[in-house]
Amino acid sequence: MKRRIVIVGLGSIGRRHARLLNQREDVAVEFCEPDAANLQRAVEECGAHPVHDTFEAALESRPESVLIATPHSLHAAQTIPALEAGIHVLCEKPISDNVADGRRMLAAAAASGRILDVGFMLHFHPGLLRLRELIRDRTLGTIVHVHCRVGSYITLVNSTSRHQAKVEGALLLDYTHQPDLLAWFLEKRPAGVYMTGAQTGEMEFSSNPNCATLVCDYDEPLLATVHLNYLQMPERAEYEVVGDRGWAVYDFNTGLIRRGRREEQDVVEERIPTERDSVYAAEHQAFFDTIDGKREPESPAEKALVSLEIVEAALVSWRQQQRVALSAG
Repeated sequence: MKRRIVIVGLGSIGRRHARLLNQREDVAVEFCEPDAANLQRAVEECGAHPVHDTFEAALESRPESVLIATPHSLHAAQTIPALEAGIHVLCEKPISDNVADGRRMLAAAAASGRILDVGFMLHFHPGLLRLRELIRDRTLGTIVHVHCRVGSYITLVNSTSRHQAKVEGALLLDYTHQPDLLAWFLEKRPAGVYMTGAQTGEMEFSSNPNCATLVCDYDEPLLATVHLNYLQMPERAEYEVVGDRGWAVYDFNTGLIRRGRREEQDVVEERIPTERDSVYAAEHQAFFDTIDGKREPESPAEKALVSLEIVEAALVSWRQQQRVALSAG
């Protein structure tokens, strides 16, 4: 018997999930989307599937799981009832648009005994897995600095909801991947965050801010920085790690890792090509394996909350123009 999953929200990300899950022979895909145009696009891409007129109707049908790909502000309102109904949840990142609701989601998952996994699919990206391996096996020595940078105007162009123009701080909420990767790479929680940012440039689409830089400090000699902007096109994405024995830079778009070796005084290159759909497919398999008890959730609520706490503190820092300390967690 096929396992039933309802895709809730059929914007660009939801339709990608739907298309890839529809390719699996062991999954029965169903839709829940109030926007007729988005629903029609999903039908054109995936064919006809059962459609639930409301989220409540989707839950009443008792699927095994739901995949929440709705606007950030709806994540808690939809995830918590699903968990309470005994339904497993894969929720797109960020876990929520605020930490308080994220904690409510964590409590609901714990009380329900159901799986809540958050869609930080970059944990399955081969290039970033390789960079993490270089950190963990101490190839680069003691890590002293990590830097993430993403510039992506195309995200605004492709957005169907245009929420970035309405939600202050949408740039950071959309790109919680980067604060999450800091925690995933380093397995450490920042002690404090400082952020500066601006809304700038003469662009058709924008957000406030549309250019931002975060600095995270730690309770040890370690520094992490994140630069995000909704300006660059073509898109740019790079990840750099500096240690006392070497450094590595991964170009997300070309798949190239350049690694400097201190003792050898040289630079070696390694190319790790990645097909984006395969990363999402790996995320789906991990979610189903978690339901089946074969592994732990890749991004459970307690871990997903760390990135949102960084984002929330960064936005406070930006507004107050001062460093904001993070709680011990």
